[in-house]
Formats: sequence, structure tokens, C-alpha cells
Amino acid sequence: MIADNDALLTVSRGLEVLRAFRGERFPLSNAEIVARTGLPKSTVSRLTTTLMFSGFLQHASGGRQFELSTGALGIGQAFLESSALVQRAQPFMQALADRLNVSVALAMPDQLEMLYIAYCSSRNIATLRLGVGSMLPMATTAIGRGYLWGLPEDQRKAALARMSEHMGDGFTKVAHALEASFSELANTGCCLVVGGYQRDTYGIGCPIKVGRQGTVMGLNCGAAVVGADFEKVRGTVGKALLEAAPELEYLLQDLEGPF
Repeated sequence: MIADNDALLTVSRGLEVLRAFRGERFPLSNAEIVARTGLPKSTVSRLTTTLMFSGFLQHASGGRQFELSTGALGIGQAFLESSALVQRAQPFMQALADRLNVSVALAMPDQLEMLYIAYCSSRNIATLRLGVGSMLPMATTAIGRGYLWGLPEDQRKAALARMSEHMGDGFTKVAHALEASFSELANTGCCLVVGGYQRDTYGIGCPIKVGRQGTVMGLNCGAAVVGADFEKVRGTVGKALLEAAPELEYLLQDLEGPF
């Protein structure tokens, strides 16, 4: 039993190391992985070596940093190709992105971040340097705040408590912004956040419930800020988002979870 527990702990820690590589696609050093995971330096060094020889990590060119290798790519690609959720959501989201000239994302929680599991961008706009697999802060983005608002109250309070513990004194400022977004969500059904993840961009988000179990996820539209009239954004993009959300829920209603 002790050996089994040790094996499970090793697997769990190995997955934490892989999860440290996020959608920004930058290579990471052992020290950066330590900072992201909180694991001991010796543990990270041992795991990155093991994961490299197993084909899940590789050395980035020109240094001793690591990046994901083909082993990780195969798992992610298998998910995208086999996921009924992604296959159903993607065409609907692409049509919405093209109609509104924005990007559209569907995300689920990953600890205190939001993981993009489906992403579409209008063919007429430049990419926001995001995509499937991108990880965005739950506390400061429209998609994260929309997700939080969709949770039952006890779960939302628990998530906010984890944020407060994680962010320390910095949570006070974020808490005020969260309350403002929650008020907007209560009044309008969606919230607008400017520069929540990338400068010179905005996101407008809301919650949706997916599948038979009603799993809460976040849905948002985003675009560049340049020349944006935010009242118009609320009246056009926000309105279209709120109309699209129940349509997407209906499209995904018979899927089995958990996701």
C-alpha cells in the first residue's frame, strides 16, 4: 500500500509539472516550474528528466529550458478529436466569431485559472495570441468572472476564499473588481473586462451549463480595444453572447459528464 501511495504521488507530481506548461507556449526552466508548482527543486529536477526520457518534455533549442514534446501533443490531440463537446461547440462558436468579428472561447476551471477547451477567432481579425489550451486567470478575466457567477453560492465563496489565500494582500483590489463584475452579471447577464489578461483587449463573458449534469463553464467573446465603443460592445456583442449562450447549452445538453 505504501508503494502504491508513493507511485500515485509521483504520478500526481508529474502531472503538476506538465500542467505548468500553459498556452503562452514559452519554455520553462526547472526554477520556473518550481515557482509554478510549489514542488521541491530536487523533485522537479528528477521529474523533468524522467518526463524528457519518456517523450513528454524536450529541451528547448539554445538552452536548458524545457518545452512540451510529442507525447503531450498526442494526448491533447486525442482529446480534441474524441471530445463530442469540442466537436459540437466548435462550428457554432466559429459562426458566432465570424458574425461578430471577435474571438469566442469556452473554458472550464483548472485550479484558479480558466482552461480554454474550445476557441475560435474571426477570420477577419488578428489573433489575440490565444487558443485551445490557453490558461487565463479566473479572478481578472471576463470568462473567469462569468464562470464564478454561474457557480452555486457556496462553491463561489469557496473559490473566492482560495483566491484570497493564494493572492494575500493583493486580493483586496481584485475583490472590488470582482464585486463590480458580479453586479454587472446580476443586472445584465454578462460582464465586460478590459485588459484582464492582455493589454489593449477586452472580453465579455457569461456562464453556461453544459451536459446532463449542468457543469458550469465560462463563455466569452473578445477583441482588440483599439477604437472600441464599450457601450456599443455591450449592446451588440453582449446581446449576441447572451442569445448564443442558451443555444450552445441546448446543443450540448445531452452530453454525459463530468468534463
